[in-house]
Amino acid sequence: MTEKIVYLVDDEEAIRRSAGFMLRTSGHKVEAFASGDELLKAVRDLEPGCILLDIRMPGMDGMEVQQALNDRGIAMPVVIMTGHGDITLAVRAMKAGAVDFIEKPFEKSVLMSALEQAWQRLERSDRRAARAEEAAVRLKILTPRERDVLNGLVEGLPNKTIAYDLGISPRTVEIHRANVMAKLEVKSLSEALRIAFAAGDVEAE
Repeated sequence: MTEKIVYLVDDEEAIRRSAGFMLRTSGHKVEAFASGDELLKAVRDLEPGCILLDIRMPGMDGMEVQQALNDRGIAMPVVIMTGHGDITLAVRAMKAGAVDFIEKPFEKSVLMSALEQAWQRLERSDRRAARAEEAAVRLKILTPRERDVLNGLVEGLPNKTIAYDLGISPRTVEIHRANVMAKLEVKSLSEALRIAFAAGDVEAE
């Protein structure tokens, strides 16, 4: 793939402008859409690329747009943009196949890292099975309680709810969560979730 195209979907013009500028200065081609409906009308005629999709929009929200893409068999990778407090929705989006989620306002490096994941999926989708096997192996180093905490995070539950469900304190959940991220050698929750979801592909087979 010579030119990397990003389809930017956000109802806020300021975001379309700032993220569009960020992407263009990094050498990407950008096509912006003000709504999910606009994207879906055009998507059949679009060249392969990555979709950068806001989760909260009037009309169809990001989850509905993602579902519509899945229903139509559109395999372009999706990166979700989310405001603060939308982590549960972002987790659901990842379960539905999104590559990653980034919280607004985001730094350029965070955006580029998420898009890099998307390009890798676009170019090497045949390696998913290998990644899933690797993820399953990495999860084996976790203790049963650490797996319980990770499973709670996978469900999109806040620390307090996980603590209540497991009969432990929220502080203990935080410690387990930190141990999970240290053992998996990841810096963000989305990376840990990606490993858990990939391993889930193996366990589901």
